[in-house]
Amino acid sequence: MTTSRAEWRRSRAGRVVAVLAGLGVLGMVMGAWVAALNVRGEAPLRPEATRAPATAAQVAQGAYLARVGNCIGCHTAPGGPALAGGRAVTTPFGTVYSPNLTPDPVTGLGAWTSDEFWRALHHGRSRDGRLLYPAFPYPQFTQVTREDADALLAYLRSVPPVVQPQRPHALRFPYGTQAALAVWRALYFRPADALPRPVPGQDATWQRGRYLVEGLGHCAACHSPRDRLGGVRDEQAWLGGPMPAGDWVAPSLADPQQAGVQRWPLETTARLLRDGTVPGASVSGPMAEVVFASTQHLTPDDALAMARYLATLPERPVARAMAVQAPAAQRELGQRLYTRHCTDCHGDQGEGRPGRFPALAGNRAVTLADPHNVLQMIRHGGFAPSTAGHPRPHGMPPFGHVLDAEAQAAVATYIRQAWGAPAPAISALEVLRLP
Repeated sequence: MTTSRAEWRRSRAGRVVAVLAGLGVLGMVMGAWVAALNVRGEAPLRPEATRAPATAAQVAQGAYLARVGNCIGCHTAPGGPALAGGRAVTTPFGTVYSPNLTPDPVTGLGAWTSDEFWRALHHGRSRDGRLLYPAFPYPQFTQVTREDADALLAYLRSVPPVVQPQRPHALRFPYGTQAALAVWRALYFRPADALPRPVPGQDATWQRGRYLVEGLGHCAACHSPRDRLGGVRDEQAWLGGPMPAGDWVAPSLADPQQAGVQRWPLETTARLLRDGTVPGASVSGPMAEVVFASTQHLTPDDALAMARYLATLPERPVARAMAVQAPAAQRELGQRLYTRHCTDCHGDQGEGRPGRFPALAGNRAVTLADPHNVLQMIRHGGFAPSTAGHPRPHGMPPFGHVLDAEAQAAVATYIRQAWGAPAPAISALEVLRLP
């Protein structure tokens, strides 16, 4: 028996309708699942009661916490008023502009209640209910206690108000949509418990360090690799990766051959956080900004607590590329350039000058498999932060206007392979690809 063309068409149409209906049901189920995950743990907002004035101690505590969280670093545009927002945060998906944290009632936090501020930190949701972009590190700030959130808001209410409207974000479609953000949060964000749970077997110093490093300090936000959607998987935490703009690399805190401090004395790590330099190591690039605006203001006890926690991160060496010896011509060019431009400060054997210029021989920042950081230093120069413990640091001038791509690659390769260093050579093409 044969089927007529009309019957066949009706049968095919029925199958198409069934498939579309199934997809529609699946879409509704997935949408409901995503929506549920985006409100989990949220409590209804309460009307703001007539609030008593914040105490001086609460404002002082909030000011300290704002330093720990480096609020001013992201919420102050270059040359702009402190905490008034407008700073561009470059991401692989476009540019996000930080909001105004001053107490202006229209463009800042002046009309926010303490519940709304807590919800922003803990759940990543704005006052009007919109989901916030994780350039604001609420995946880490969710661990901040309510007491500390209230102190932080008390401080922000005490700073001079500034009228500065929010600048619209410039994100590519679909990343600028609330729907895409809701899916991202369903995949990567889970709000913490209202109170951080102590880890059994660890003392109060370690617990404090964990709270600072994983919460307000949001160290993992930079020192963890992100996938193509910008998410951090738990199993990848602390392994390092490129900064959002792609110009610098945050080295691994799990690898003692990169930025791991598992084998350092705790006092040395604490001093590096507060001073920005210790014998054999100093900070530069984005980390210099963090030390200048944030960690130099840590109390000695908190710096030691952070050092204690960082020292207990499990060691996980990062795979290294095979170091191929540079061609003879590149080695010779690099050595000539090093002798001409670098030996006065860094020494003939890369030994540096203690307290003034860092050693290059055995320097972990120099020998990272990814050469971004050393090339940025050569091209743009580098300056350690001015801190109370190191108020007059020496800087390195830029050489990007003096050396072309081939010369930059040669001198970078020389310092990465001289004195027994095992780092891979660098090509002129890699230099040209730098942001």
